[in-house]
Amino acid sequence: MSRRGRGSTGPGRPAAMPVGAYTPAAPVQQGADGTLVVAFCGDDGRSRSFDVSRLPLPGWHQVLAAAFAARTGPAGGLRTLSAAGTGWGSLVRLMRFLDSLPEPPTTPGELTPAHVAAFHTHRAATAPATARQDLTRARLLFSLPELRQHVSPQVIDYLQRRLPAPRTSPPLAAGTRAACPPPAGGTRRLTTGYTDGELARLLAALRADAARIRDRIRAGEDLLRRYQTDPLALDDRERTVGRMLEQMAVTGKVPVPPGARPNPFAPERLQLAGRLFLTLRDLPPLMLLAAALSERNGETIKELPIAHRLLEGRAVDLVIVKRRRGARRWLETVTWEIGAPGRELHTPGGLYLLLLELTARSRRLRGSPSPLLWCVWRNGYAAGLKVADDHCAPFEQSLRGTPILPSAWAANRPRPLLADPQPGDCASQGPGEGLPLQVSFNRIKTSMEVRRTKRMGGHLPSAAKSNTIPVLFRNYLSGDPVITAWAEEVLGEALVDAEQAARRAHERAAQVQGGGPRVLPGPSGATALKEAGVAPSSARQVADGGLDTGWSACVDHDHHPLTGQSCEVSFLGCFHCGNCLITRDHLPRLLGLVDALAQRRRELPQEQWWQRYGSAWAAIRHDILTRFTPAELEQAQAHKPHDATLDLVENPWETP
Repeated sequence: MSRRGRGSTGPGRPAAMPVGAYTPAAPVQQGADGTLVVAFCGDDGRSRSFDVSRLPLPGWHQVLAAAFAARTGPAGGLRTLSAAGTGWGSLVRLMRFLDSLPEPPTTPGELTPAHVAAFHTHRAATAPATARQDLTRARLLFSLPELRQHVSPQVIDYLQRRLPAPRTSPPLAAGTRAACPPPAGGTRRLTTGYTDGELARLLAALRADAARIRDRIRAGEDLLRRYQTDPLALDDRERTVGRMLEQMAVTGKVPVPPGARPNPFAPERLQLAGRLFLTLRDLPPLMLLAAALSERNGETIKELPIAHRLLEGRAVDLVIVKRRRGARRWLETVTWEIGAPGRELHTPGGLYLLLLELTARSRRLRGSPSPLLWCVWRNGYAAGLKVADDHCAPFEQSLRGTPILPSAWAANRPRPLLADPQPGDCASQGPGEGLPLQVSFNRIKTSMEVRRTKRMGGHLPSAAKSNTIPVLFRNYLSGDPVITAWAEEVLGEALVDAEQAARRAHERAAQVQGGGPRVLPGPSGATALKEAGVAPSSARQVADGGLDTGWSACVDHDHHPLTGQSCEVSFLGCFHCGNCLITRDHLPRLLGLVDALAQRRRELPQEQWWQRYGSAWAAIRHDILTRFTPAELEQAQAHKPHDATLDLVENPWETP
């Protein structure tokens, strides 16, 4: 190539091509000793070789190698080392099961639907938690052209069938949580988020431990700086420690402090290493705090990069990994706030820059550079390296290479974290007693998703940050006791507001229409009505039902209190009118109307129901039925009609 830069191409001038032909490496490599290896190089920078020749049933090897290479290749769906390893594990289990059959299929063409069904039955009996996933991965592998053309169509049709849904335990009641250990021993793993008290205590503990780690390393750096500037200004003890710190900063090796046992595993040596370097025991609080502040899962926190950009000293911009989004869709650019000086433990950007500071020395002393943030000192003998010191990137080769054990960190603190007592715990808890708090990245992620959703007022499009709306609701919000209790509280407040608004609407309507309906409890005969103040000319008609409307009586239909003219409002408007008269005889029909309104409430949106029926319902419930005794209401309930004729007072197009 001789032409470079802008302007080197154009119409009639094609792009310069490299000299020579490019021959990519074969995805399946055949060794001289008969081995058949699939070379994997993932988008996460990790690589591995999968030896297909070690599987049983040699007649499958060539076809399986081609199919697995396509599944893990650049256009495949398994583009990370963990995903490829999981797919390989399912393939190994399938082949070993087929080999264990009395008459195994020696070639792909001999595979039958009965073999696949037997594999699923075997996995469901031995490992029900992963049986469905194994069959799903087999279906994706057999759907590839490299393998599909070698098996019978009946097998493909069987694999394409809908898989049976896994059995799940019944959901917990709202506001409760599984807190009792299973009878066989051990504790039940929780997946719901934390309560407000648990989350507050957890965040306080994480910040306290992170501050202790920060202050410890900064104190060591300050002592090293003072020793290198003027060692004579230090006392004997500080001068001795400063000399060892200078040796550690140059070589990366931690000496055995004076007076300690000459043993690489001496605790004094680990304590000295922590004065300049992060250690493995520092990872849980720092990683958990990063997950809480950034509201990301543990996988993303483990793969935080060191490449970043500072935006005017106010934010940090970096590219993070969000797995399980599909091929070529799991990189995302985020911008994290840095915050004010001294507040680095409260903002994601500030904590990220602090972690870069705390891991800087180990990254410089490490033999080969790593693009990942996390780099710590560890005892090489404990890692089986036959050396005393090792500066490693614990998640460079695998996300599962270094266990974090968050629950062990929470339980082994000087002040252990305890869970809130729950109603219905198996054993009574005395003062100061409680179950250990189960800490995990998933629970922290769920808790932060719940809190963000609450801050957004429950608006899921605004609350969906790192997941889609269906994933946010299904995997984080649905069934969580905190969000359930909050939703019930919000719904209860909304219902109270709607009911109060309906009562105010009824009171305003009644004020301009003669003061509202007249309710006459007690006897409803003509004499009793006259004694209650009803005009003699109307008392007899009311007693005989001659003035009845839909659910009440109207003493002056020709003169509406508001207009002075003949009434033209709906029968539901009678409950705000001064001409409305209600006696004990109207109770059965009123109770039937209340039931009809309740049924209509289940059929219409809440906003529409309150707008159409709210004021009438409030008048009946609060101003009319409360005037009668419980005995009168009970007697009327026994004579309540089944049809409240509610449809007769509405326009046909308004009926749901």
